[in-house]
Amino acid sequence: MLDREQVHKVAHLARLDLTPEEETAFTQQLSSILDYFEQLEELDTDNVPPTTRAIEISNVTRPDTLRTMEDREKMLQEAPEQEGDFFRVPQILSTED
Repeated sequence: MLDREQVHKVAHLARLDLTPEEETAFTQQLSSILDYFEQLEELDTDNVPPTTRAIEISNVTRPDTLRTMEDREKMLQEAPEQEGDFFRVPQILSTED
């Protein structure tokens, strides 16, 4: 069980300015959360494989297929900026050391 002083210390470390009423509320809420984690620690999870999600999901995407663009001018017109026959993009790497 957390006490109000511990919540005050954590709030200070997190640079949160809590009112006394908020400290009291968070003391109760965080204590409930920690109590729940204590219950979870009692479970035997030795034979449970690690997962990233509770349910299995997968992305629905189209297959990535290579296609040639027949109309080069139309493709270049879609670019926000172009330079000759090329797309002009912002520089992301510096040439200086």
